Amino acid sequence: MKVLHCIHSVNPAGGGPIEFIRQVVQLHLRHGTEIEIICLDSPDDPWVKDFPCPVHALGPGFLSYGFSWRWFQWLRANRKKYDIVVVNGIWQYSSFGTWLALKDTDTPYVVFTHGMLDPWFKQHYPLKHLKKSLYWPFAEYWVLKDAKAVLFTSEEERILSFQSFPIYECNQVVIGYGAASPPNSPDILKKQFAELFPELADKRIFLFLGRVHEKKGCDLLLEAFAKVATDRKLHLIIAGPAMEHYLARLQDLARELGIQSRVTWAGMVNGHAKWSAICNAEALILPSHQENFGVVVAEALGCNVPVLISNKVNIWREILAAKAGFVASDTLEGTEELINSWLELNENERLKMKENAGKCFIHYFDVEMAFNRLMILFQELAGVG
Repeated sequence: MKVLHCIHSVNPAGGGPIEFIRQVVQLHLRHGTEIEIICLDSPDDPWVKDFPCPVHALGPGFLSYGFSWRWFQWLRANRKKYDIVVVNGIWQYSSFGTWLALKDTDTPYVVFTHGMLDPWFKQHYPLKHLKKSLYWPFAEYWVLKDAKAVLFTSEEERILSFQSFPIYECNQVVIGYGAASPPNSPDILKKQFAELFPELADKRIFLFLGRVHEKKGCDLLLEAFAKVATDRKLHLIIAGPAMEHYLARLQDLARELGIQSRVTWAGMVNGHAKWSAICNAEALILPSHQENFGVVVAEALGCNVPVLISNKVNIWREILAAKAGFVASDTLEGTEELINSWLELNENERLKMKENAGKCFIHYFDVEMAFNRLMILFQELAGVG
């Protein structure tokens, strides 16, 4: 089977959608199926050259929307090479252009919305939502309606998708999602962490990992940490890409709160650096206001690391059911509750929650199981045996 993934960019700073594709690529290679990508990056971008499967970089497109006539032409000319096309994300030309190229053909396509129909955006960016509402009936409505399936990573994401636009019609499928396990043993990762962060050798680590963005509740995390984490051995690592102006605001806040020496701003971390940070944390904390799935949450569980998350992370029900962490509201009080709940556990209770985290990963989020479900669906939709 040959699969083509369409995405605006393969830049790893894009977060969850491209991380999902990166993991899927490894599984395709392992199982002997073929995968290629089209994107609107420039062919000279380093992340294009370093990607582990063939990438057809057709950009740059026009403006942030990424309009590119080349996209339509290339896909129209090459569509028959692929059994199925996967659209990753909406609201950019990479989705609408794919629909334009395939709408009158027999090439099936599916869409991963990656949380982009969550009503949080409607509530917090009303002007942007107004523009999207005008665009919706002429573009994305048809992208979703004509897809063989619109894929959701959780039941929560599927339910929320109904709340953004009044006209909404598609074939919804909850397919689940997965994450990879760490590539090295805990001992190796502990050594790598000591090399990366020697100044944190005797610290107890809370880890935030992801795009440093206002929707992630990073400000709440800093305020709650300053108020609740009074033990000087407790240390917060904030790792992930950030816009300079927003990062500066957060760093100013840390100084105002008097915790600047207890926060490490690690920036973008990938590969062994990412896994070593996860595996050496007491807990991963994500007080997000909106999170479609949270690949990093599943990755932490795969490292037996409990997760402290808001109830706006769409897999919170699975976390509670498995007793693999704590869940609270996406408020300052809720974030304080998350940290307090972990600190109030005794050592045996923490060890039990770490064990539960590993079990939760195997039961709900193992990437092999998610990949198998996805491939069965693709074969069914494409009519490939």
